[in-house]
Amino acid sequence: MISFVKGPIAEMTGDCVVIECGNVGYEIFIPLSVFEKLPGVGREVKLYTYFQVREDAMCLYGFLSRQDLKMFKQLISVNGIGPKGALGILSAMDPDDLKRAVISGDAKAISRAPGVGAKTAQRIILDLKDKIDIEDMIPAAFKEAANDPGKETGVTGEAIDALTALGYSPAEAGRAVRQVEVTDTMSVEDVLKASLKHLAFI
Repeated sequence: MISFVKGPIAEMTGDCVVIECGNVGYEIFIPLSVFEKLPGVGREVKLYTYFQVREDAMCLYGFLSRQDLKMFKQLISVNGIGPKGALGILSAMDPDDLKRAVISGDAKAISRAPGVGAKTAQRIILDLKDKIDIEDMIPAAFKEAANDPGKETGVTGEAIDALTALGYSPAEAGRAVRQVEVTDTMSVEDVLKASLKHLAFI
């Protein structure tokens, strides 16, 4: 119903922000990862929102990108996780870190979030592992590098570049990719997914 809210920040607290839009202040709940990136009171910001309607309340939840909003929606699709729980997980983990943990099956990393036990972490991985789009995780810098004719064109080299672009060191990326039995039919995405599973144990 409300796709996004754009306007100057009127108020900021630890878990929500008030954005003035058309002489109306919209209270929007946000994770810590968003709060830390906000420009400050009086500065304009655009938040992509999820509008929750309950019998006793109507709440807005906001994110700086559509990709992060998508991650939030995927989290609340998991049985037993509501908007407040999803917000807690995304406050403890950056959305990209959560995606990496889901793909690599790193339940231990997910269970560090407050209120998330081992069983819930495993449920998140089971429900979301086939819904995470690897393309969403790869920064534009890697995509440009992959199209550079001077770069190695094999899937192994591209997977290493992708892991490096995702924040892993070249040594970690190379070590993880070398543990994957790469076949002629595997795509870069296949190698990347397999490599991330090895990185969960490094």
